[in-house]
Amino acid sequence: MNKRKFIKQAIWGMVGIYMAPTVLLSACKSATKNEQIMKTTLSSVAPTFKLPPLPYAYDAFPDTIDPLTMELHYTKHHQGYTDQLNAALKEVAISSNTIEGILSKENLTDELRNQGGGYYNHNLYWDVLTPGGSKMSPAFKAKIREDFASVEAFMKELADAGQKRFGSGWAWVVQDNDKKLHITSTPNQDNPLMQISVIKGTPILGIDVWEHAYYLKYQNRRAEYLRKILNIINWEQVEGRMV
Repeated sequence: MNKRKFIKQAIWGMVGIYMAPTVLLSACKSATKNEQIMKTTLSSVAPTFKLPPLPYAYDAFPDTIDPLTMELHYTKHHQGYTDQLNAALKEVAISSNTIEGILSKENLTDELRNQGGGYYNHNLYWDVLTPGGSKMSPAFKAKIREDFASVEAFMKELADAGQKRFGSGWAWVVQDNDKKLHITSTPNQDNPLMQISVIKGTPILGIDVWEHAYYLKYQNRRAEYLRKILNIINWEQVEGRMV
């Protein structure tokens, strides 16, 4: 190797040594920036849902729901659906920031369908109960008679929907896009917001007929649970959910 070639290679070698940290630092900065962008993007499309506070104490319904069932149902089951919903949302890109918007989308993953349904359904369930129950307003009674012939027929159909739901699920009162009320039931944690529901619309009343909602007090007597739960419905809250 001649002297000129040796000097040339030595100079390029020194340039490489000098440039390497700069290139490496630039690459690291770029990777960090991309990671930050990814985190920002994920956080912008993955809302975080919180367990809403109960509007009453665990012992608010001693004749209908025992305090232990209330506590376990709320702190274990409802909290579990909330936590698992938030975990599921980190794995997918969702454009909606509301649980209603998420559940009404096409092609929900099984995890979002189950956990999101469990979160929404229990939110509604707690909201439509009140100690001592409440009376239906004249206007709501008129609406019931318009769509179900009588209040008695409405109450019987609602109890039957819960009683006849095989396995676990929910009984619903739903308002469709034409403002008509319907009674239906769904399996598992499905609800009428979902595209898979036979009757779609806005849920205004949901009754949990999973065994964890009643088994400690009623065992296999679901009909008795349903009869008593209808005595503690907050009909003002139900009517207020109508569109």
